[in-house]
Amino acid sequence: MQRIRYFDHSATTAIEPRVLNEMMPYLTESFGNASSVYSIGKFNKEAIQISRNRIAGALRCKPEEIYFTSGGTESDNLVIKGIAIANRKYGNHIITTKIEHPAVLNTCHFLEKYMGFRVTYLNVDSKGRIDLKELERAISRNTILISIMFANNEIGVIQDIEAISKIAKRYGIYFHTDAVQAIGSLDVDVKRLGISALSASGHKFYGPKGVGFAYIAENVNFVRIQDGGHQEKDKRAGTENVAGIVGIGKAMEIAQNEMGDYTKKLRILRDYYFDKVEKNIPFIRINGDLENRLPGNANICFKGVDGSQMLQELDKRGICASSGSACSAGLLNPSHVLLAIGVPASIARSSLRVTFGRENSMEDVDYLVQSLGEVVNQLR
Repeated sequence: MQRIRYFDHSATTAIEPRVLNEMMPYLTESFGNASSVYSIGKFNKEAIQISRNRIAGALRCKPEEIYFTSGGTESDNLVIKGIAIANRKYGNHIITTKIEHPAVLNTCHFLEKYMGFRVTYLNVDSKGRIDLKELERAISRNTILISIMFANNEIGVIQDIEAISKIAKRYGIYFHTDAVQAIGSLDVDVKRLGISALSASGHKFYGPKGVGFAYIAENVNFVRIQDGGHQEKDKRAGTENVAGIVGIGKAMEIAQNEMGDYTKKLRILRDYYFDKVEKNIPFIRINGDLENRLPGNANICFKGVDGSQMLQELDKRGICASSGSACSAGLLNPSHVLLAIGVPASIARSSLRVTFGRENSMEDVDYLVQSLGEVVNQLR
């Protein structure tokens, strides 16, 4: 069987063996409902608290400010809708950006279409960063929430979160950041950065799928958006995914403890990849800020190549990557992120997002670049 070389870690990561080992007892022997009063239930409740403490320690916040969810999308919905609905009497205006993940963009569209909120979508520059002056100009007396992602999932650009939070604080506005791509690759101190609320998902940093968390500061006024039981301090109904919660806590602990070596490795691989592509494949465009960027993200347009065909040909060679675009009915639609940074639609359709991870090596990069050269020449 052909060896698979995986370069799509921004889409998902494999569960780290130490994480899986810690989860296993809660998938087998200790399977009880954490809300039950008997010993198995109490044991599982304690395991949830341990995970909450681990995450709070990494973020430097209070454990009671962590709410477990099913992933980043639910966390975005909980925070944005929960804050918007709870604070509607103070205003109906939300500010976000044009390059957010669909979990944020579509949540904002819902609030606009069905609940009468007004949303401003900020532009970004050619590197993918917002203009802080434009953000400040967009604020009105009705603004109740600013939601701007920590790091972009397609081009890896990192926003100036501390500067954004200072503006929000100056005007008494809540600031939420979708940190799904940042957690595990960047040190996130929510108190130092002044973040009101944050979203994260376990499967982006070698934890399990189907579990995430929201950090929501204790002074934030928000309501639950899902009715049911009284789990998570009556803010997120539903039987707790104990094994998943244990897994995300362990993954967070590992990520925080090993971040220095991990991110150093990713930067070396990424820069080596950029250098080899630039030297060996002509007519390319590297997308996004090269300095304020996630360590493992590389997004390049290969001009004159159809992105979907490129992915198919790479797949035949055992390479997993992403176009960073949405494929619908066999037609590759240009990425909204690339369009927002000024990439022409015809070129945007030729994008390839490569995101490196724990298991990648220099040998893997050599194979990737060699394969890319063959594929690009073939398709051109």
